[in-house]
Amino acid sequence: MGGLGTWIPVRGHFRVRGGPCVQERRRKAWSTPSTFPSFLALALAQPFLLPGLAPWLCPAAWMGSWGLPLQPAPCRSPLCRTLTPPEPRQAMEGEPTLRLRIFDLNCWAIRYLSKRRQERVRLIGDTLCHEGFDLVLLQEVWSEQDYSDLKVKLAGCYPFSHYFRSGVIGSGLCVFSRFPILDTLLYQYSLNGYPYMLQHGDWFCGKSVGLVIMKISGIIFNIYVTHLHAEYCRDKDAYLPHRLVQAWELAQFIRHTSKAADVVLLGGDLNMHPEDVGIRLLRGWTGLRDAFAEAAHFEGCKNGCTLIPDNCFAAKSELLPFPLGIRIDYILYKAISSFTVKCAELKTTMGRAPGVDIPFSDHEAVMATLHIQRQGQPAGATLGTADPALADVVTEARTEVGVGLQAARRQRYSSGRMAVLALLLLLLQALAALGTLAGLGTEQPFPKLSFCLLAFLALGVLILASGLHLFHTMEVKMLHGTEDQMWMVLRALQERPSEG
Repeated sequence: MGGLGTWIPVRGHFRVRGGPCVQERRRKAWSTPSTFPSFLALALAQPFLLPGLAPWLCPAAWMGSWGLPLQPAPCRSPLCRTLTPPEPRQAMEGEPTLRLRIFDLNCWAIRYLSKRRQERVRLIGDTLCHEGFDLVLLQEVWSEQDYSDLKVKLAGCYPFSHYFRSGVIGSGLCVFSRFPILDTLLYQYSLNGYPYMLQHGDWFCGKSVGLVIMKISGIIFNIYVTHLHAEYCRDKDAYLPHRLVQAWELAQFIRHTSKAADVVLLGGDLNMHPEDVGIRLLRGWTGLRDAFAEAAHFEGCKNGCTLIPDNCFAAKSELLPFPLGIRIDYILYKAISSFTVKCAELKTTMGRAPGVDIPFSDHEAVMATLHIQRQGQPAGATLGTADPALADVVTEARTEVGVGLQAARRQRYSSGRMAVLALLLLLLQALAALGTLAGLGTEQPFPKLSFCLLAFLALGVLILASGLHLFHTMEVKMLHGTEDQMWMVLRALQERPSEG
């Protein structure tokens, strides 16, 4: 056997060991003049022959053609790596599924105003500890003391949390999680009602959208929590343009901050019915899917309503046109990269918290169970721009924003005119006072007390009207800017079919 030699694998190739006869024949073969031109011709024809000869030039391939009873290791030669196409990645049926349980609630925790606030906050904390959700999204936690109490109580079950601060009394938004929070970001909406509407108070709250970024089982989650401006009166909704601007800014914020994420989740009180133009704009422009519409199993109030007459804290007068209630609290989601998200189950409370005789809030809680799984091929980002009906939605929203823009311009003109009239009255009073001091007038035409009161009144009107004029000027700019953005998007949507 020494004359024949032995084949041994070395890093995926084979070398000859022993056998002087074999080694002598190899030396002579390479030094034979008739053999060298053949290899020279093969080298010159490399660009044309290599693709076809790759299987024969690869040592792992041509060893088997000699009939050797050997099973070589996978070849790692540069030639094989260069000429062999990569195998396409196939989806694995055994990919693990991530199960994520989400709890969303508008807590209605206004200090000194909300009924049984502290009792309800304690009830919410006890329920969250008992149920063991993965992610908790809360709105209207206006008191930081309430947030601190919840944080202490939930520290064992939800060790990671964040409270978003904005406005005069805060945004009321907070997040509790079983998983680490990598980063946070807050965006405050540019329009949020009117400062002189004290009975509503939305302007002082600083309505915003909060973003938390998490990494769960190797999946990057962008989780958004928000609370939009309330409706108050559906027949004469003076805040519709502001709420549409908020919905548009929310959609743009999600689009431009979620490009590096694998999964996007949005929860909160959107104060919009499912058929409203604002929710259609948000879903169409971001590609978000409604957990209620996609849920494989639903349990709760009919039609998924989250503001119902059976709730003892709900305002019954606002729900008279809706005997079953309305759905204004949502959990929306979508997958961006090579993942799929499915809503396996969705639940809502039904007027009372489980096991007690009072509700969590005037809103019903929304609880979703999502299943996230990796798929074989990356799914491109679904932005919703392929929907032909999206252009109609953007057009409708832009029309409503335009109506609000005209109203804002009228209010700016009225406040500016009032400020000018107050300034003229002050100037006339100043001239009368200077004339009296200079002796041009025989006597004061008005009593001094009345004269001073009139001056203070004119000064107050001037300050108030000037402030309103500045506010409505900013409102006009924000509405005009949103209208321009919608026009650019609308033009792009209308041009896209012609390009295809």
